[in-house]
Formats: sequence, structure tokens, C-alpha cells
Amino acid sequence: MPKAVLEASVIIPAYNSASTIGDCIKALAEQDFARRDFEIIVVDDGSKDGTGKISRAAGAKVISQDNAGPAKARNRGAKSASGEILVFTDADCVPQKNWLREMLEPFKSMEIAGVQGAYKTRQKSLTARFGQIEIEERYERMKKRAQSLDWIGSYSAAYRKKDFFEAGGFDESFPKASGEDPELSYKMQKSGKKLVFNQDAIVYHTHPDTMWKYLRTKYYRAFYRVNLYSKHKDKIASDSYTPGDLKLQVFMAFAGTGAFIAGFAFSQPVLLAASLALGVVGFLSTYRLTLFALKKDFWAGLFSIPLIQLRNSAFMLGLIAGFVKHKVLK
Repeated sequence: MPKAVLEASVIIPAYNSASTIGDCIKALAEQDFARRDFEIIVVDDGSKDGTGKISRAAGAKVISQDNAGPAKARNRGAKSASGEILVFTDADCVPQKNWLREMLEPFKSMEIAGVQGAYKTRQKSLTARFGQIEIEERYERMKKRAQSLDWIGSYSAAYRKKDFFEAGGFDESFPKASGEDPELSYKMQKSGKKLVFNQDAIVYHTHPDTMWKYLRTKYYRAFYRVNLYSKHKDKIASDSYTPGDLKLQVFMAFAGTGAFIAGFAFSQPVLLAASLALGVVGFLSTYRLTLFALKKDFWAGLFSIPLIQLRNSAFMLGLIAGFVKHKVLK
């Protein structure tokens, strides 16, 4: 296989990202990795705020397209890339100085097709701090399966170019940021490609910093998860990212709510009691995450006790709405 012109291409989909894209590109330009060996490609996804102009001024190659979503933007960048390895991050991420080197390190093994990096945040709000802890709990799960992943998030992702295109790239039928990255991971894993996790490849990111923003994010992730699982039904039961406790909690929320509604509507004390019992079981099943959060950050851990319950309700409502949208009204 002839050597590519560049070792890597860093691709950033960007939509109205003028407030953050400059910091992202600056951090990439200051990587402890030879600048001659990688390029920075920003795909301006129909921005109206000067994202493209700022990106060019910062030294990135800019490709412009009408607004079509990050999946198409990433694919567009990949088609224009000169690097042997395609590396993706988001316009609101700021990579650590060693990020690119760490993202590329696993590719020294030719059996590796994809690499997942990690998030950190510098935020101070309780909601954002809990959001980071929640992600770190999932990283603990990924560490146990670090050599056999089936989930890579595009905020810190890298793929060998030939494997990326063999898998068909990101599914452009996914609107916005709505599950196109795990869908690609599922396809690659099922075809026998090896995906790994490198916890030392870190980007800093801004998580939802209010309860409303957090719950809204969870609602929409669940909403779009219906489309993802409709394409990969075998992943409903388990994948390398989603904790089994969370799936149990959402199921208990479904079952408990249904039992309560039926018990109230038909005056059935047994169903009302069942609803209460399911709620108690669902609550008790959150103890692992609460203990993990308390060890990481005591105040965020205390805050997690009610927030996890609200999160599960947001997931439940999102799944219901997603099912109606994708299965009933399609």
C-alpha cells in the first residue's frame, strides 16, 4: 500500500461555530506532532456567522456546503482528505497538546481500524460536572472492553481511511448529531474491524450547564436512539458504551408509569402498588452511578440523586416520541 501524502487529516464539521472554531484550530496547530504531517479540514455546513472566514484565517482548509448535517459534512471532509488516517473532532472541542499523537498511536498496529478518545471539561456548574462524571463512568465500562469496542463518538475519533470507506462512512440519513457515529462503529465492528479506546487522547468540551439543557439533550439522544436501534436491533440489549443499569432504569420507568396510569384509570390498587415497587427498584438501581459520582465529586454526587431520576424520565419520553416519529408516523 503506497504511503499517503500526509499521515493524518483532522476533519471538523462546523455549523455557526464562530465562537469556538478558532480555539479548536489553534489547539490543533499547537499539537506536539509535526505540522507537515497532518492537515486541518473544516467543513462549513452552511454557517451564517463567519465560521468559514475564521477557519481560513486560522490556517485550516475550508470546504463549504449547504447545511446538511454533520454526517454529510464529515464524509465530505473525508473525501477531500490526503491523510492515511482520518481524525475527527467537533468545532466546540479543544484538544490537549498530545491529542493527535495519542489518537494515532494505536494505528501502529495494522489490525486497528478505529480509535476512540476521551472528553474532559473545565466547567464548574453542578450539572456540567455531573455530565462529565456520567461520561467517565462509561469510560470505565469502555476500559474493560478497550480492545473490542463497538462505539466511537465523533468528538474524538479516528479511522484508517480504507476501513472508513469500506464501511460506507457516516450514514447521511441521520439528521443533525443523532447517532451516526455509533452507527458507523456498529457497522465496522460487525464486519470484523477492530476498534479501541485510548483514554489519553483528550479533548476539552463544554457540557450542558443547566438542568434544562441537560434534560433536553438526554431527551433528544433517546429520540434519535430509536432510529439507531432500528438499524441495529441486536445492539438494544448491549453495547460497549451504554450501561446496563441505565437500560434497566428506563425500562422500570416505562413499566412503572404504565402501571400507574392503568392503576389510576381503572382503580386497581395492585397496579398502583406495582408501580411503586417498580419505582423503588429503578431508584435502587442507580446506586452504582451515585456512588461513583460521590467518589469523584461529593457535591455533584449528591446532586445526582434527583438528577438521575429526571434523566431517566427524559430518556423515557424521548424514546416514546422517537418510536412514534420513526415507527408510527413514518
